[in-house]
Amino acid sequence: MFSVTVRDHMMIAHSLRGEVFGPAQRLHGATYVVDATFRRATLDDDGIVIDIGRAAAALHEVVAEFGYRNLDDEPALAGMNTTTEELARVVADRLADRLGDGVGGLDGLVVTLRESHVAWASYERPL
Repeated sequence: MFSVTVRDHMMIAHSLRGEVFGPAQRLHGATYVVDATFRRATLDDDGIVIDIGRAAAALHEVVAEFGYRNLDDEPALAGMNTTTEELARVVADRLADRLGDGVGGLDGLVVTLRESHVAWASYERPL
């Protein structure tokens, strides 16, 4: 399996519902390093997994939809507990939608949101 990873970041504010989150139940900020890894079993006719520039631009467009926003106020996320895991899924789904049919031959996408150098969460989906 071949893979290509591109990286961006986003700064958000949000609060989390549930006693398990302790002080994170209050409004707080987070800065995520966002990695998107594209996978395919065989390279395309150009010898690549995906054009890195196109992948990076698409990831940037998706994370820009969240950057510098309070996710508690985002209608598209209403009712969602915006945990790192849930946000990884949302970013992966939006990224797949943004790339659309132009990713023929790709087998999968993994989005990882890194909260710090010691904690991160990922979501993997087929394409």
